[in-house]
Amino acid sequence: MQIKNLTKKYDDKAVVDSVSFEIPKGKVISLIGPNGAGKSTVMGMISRLIAHDSGQVNFEGTDITKWKSKELSKRLAILTQSNNIQMKLTVRELVAFGRFPYSGGRITKEDQEIIDKAISYMELEEFQDRFIDELSGGQRQRACIAMVIAQDTEYVLLDEPTNNLDIYHATNMMKIVRRLCDELGKTVVLVLHEINYAAFYSDYICAFVDGKIAKFGTVEEVMTKENLSEIYKVDFEIMEIEGKPLSIYY
Repeated sequence: MQIKNLTKKYDDKAVVDSVSFEIPKGKVISLIGPNGAGKSTVMGMISRLIAHDSGQVNFEGTDITKWKSKELSKRLAILTQSNNIQMKLTVRELVAFGRFPYSGGRITKEDQEIIDKAISYMELEEFQDRFIDELSGGQRQRACIAMVIAQDTEYVLLDEPTNNLDIYHATNMMKIVRRLCDELGKTVVLVLHEINYAAFYSDYICAFVDGKIAKFGTVEEVMTKENLSEIYKVDFEIMEIEGKPLSIYY
């Protein structure tokens, strides 16, 4: 996927300004930066949930706006921040929604097998017949990820998947993100506020400031004292744990 000169304006103010980068296949790429830097807007545009004013998102050699929705949904899945489920659904019913691009609502035996695998992968077997509103925040997030897995796309976009989760569930969520890439071969793009999660679980980091890309590269290239201090306007120190650069800010 190639993003070229992507721009979005609200009230004549550019919230995303001529952003260009390429998303490498089979890797975890985190979008980081201060509040209002444009991360979620970029995510919305590359997933086609938000219309861009200018520029292009080239997906598998075709402008993403030219894709038919059904075909795009077989290749790209997105989980947004606002995934509150209002309907009275069980976990299994929610996961089954991931098969809609293929089945159109008429679940086949093959669909059922894929749903079973997604539920098993997320270790939700004991909860599959419970209603979503009866689950904890961490369990609901896992159910939503299971739905994405059932959708069986190569690209998975996650907008702040650790939002509103405690440390235990947030860490488990990031481990799942890493497994989606390493075990299932997905290309995962996520928006994160917690930069240490980005550093520990990503392959690449794209840092935004004021709607523009400030830094893009490997974790080691982006996660430096100088870069982070420039991006976040606070002082940083960098240490390593298991060979990964982790930050302390003050």
